Amino acid sequence: MKRLIVMRHAKSSWAEPGMQDHARPLNDRGRQDAPKVAQQLTNIGWQPNIIISSDSTRTRETLGLMALEFSDDVRLVFESDLYHAGVREVVAHVCNVPNDVTTVMVLGHNPGWEYVVEHLSGEEVIMKTATAALLDFDVDDWNDAIRCPGSWRLVDVIYPRDL
Repeated sequence: MKRLIVMRHAKSSWAEPGMQDHARPLNDRGRQDAPKVAQQLTNIGWQPNIIISSDSTRTRETLGLMALEFSDDVRLVFESDLYHAGVREVVAHVCNVPNDVTTVMVLGHNPGWEYVVEHLSGEEVIMKTATAALLDFDVDDWNDAIRCPGSWRLVDVIYPRDL
């Protein structure tokens, strides 16, 4: 069984006019939501083994706050091409994950993340900030799994407002 968490970064700040989008930090709500989602993932047994994240400031901050709730052996990978990513980029990264890894999180941005969830599961999910879509697929190989559109099961969607 392979499990994939598709998560959008936590709420970011628009307080500084003219700031480059890539450099925007989290706001107060984002700093509260990120650890709550991480706690929920841990509580339900969905702690990731590897997190593949966009390298933007807001995704790095989201991940930094979440990592405090996860065990120390979670591997973190930052990829610049996940900043404006869609299905193609996610597939390219996830297909290279070692097969002994059970749970992968991809952390990034909309609108791409909504497309990824719909592509893999066939289900439309509104990916507001800090939303995590939990998908699974009964297969042993990441390369096979990530290349099977519509075959993943949408197990749950975690919305921080519900926590």
